Amino acid sequence: MNVPLWIRPLFVLAAAYDGLLGLLFLVAPRFLFDQYGVPPPNHPAYVQFPAALLIVFALMFVNIARDPLPNRPLIPYGVLLKVAYCGVAGWYWLRTGIPWFWKPFAVIDLIMAVLFAWAYAALEAASTAEPTIRPHAKEVES
Repeated sequence: MNVPLWIRPLFVLAAAYDGLLGLLFLVAPRFLFDQYGVPPPNHPAYVQFPAALLIVFALMFVNIARDPLPNRPLIPYGVLLKVAYCGVAGWYWLRTGIPWFWKPFAVIDLIMAVLFAWAYAALEAASTAEPTIRPHAKEVES
């Protein structure tokens, strides 16, 4: 079973992206809001808890990157994470507007959701494909 070459880097990138964002929002949410002129919520926990969840998802993406086929069942949770953010941010972006600071994250997450779904399907195809037989592999005789 051959894992498509692009799947591992995709999930390494997702782990780095969500892990770094989670870490930044966990340890320095006020700094980020001040830097970009975004009004912070009335308590840092409203940002820090979702930030901690991003770190948890980043760890999941690391595990998917390490061994994609057995960890394939985790990929829909990554898709749901991305769709959840895109859905909420997209709704408010279209209905009432949101600060521009949040918009790139929505676009990136939408792209990632599509790529994760594609990876899920590609891994399904790889898991059901015939094993590759190497013509010049020598059999070990007993």
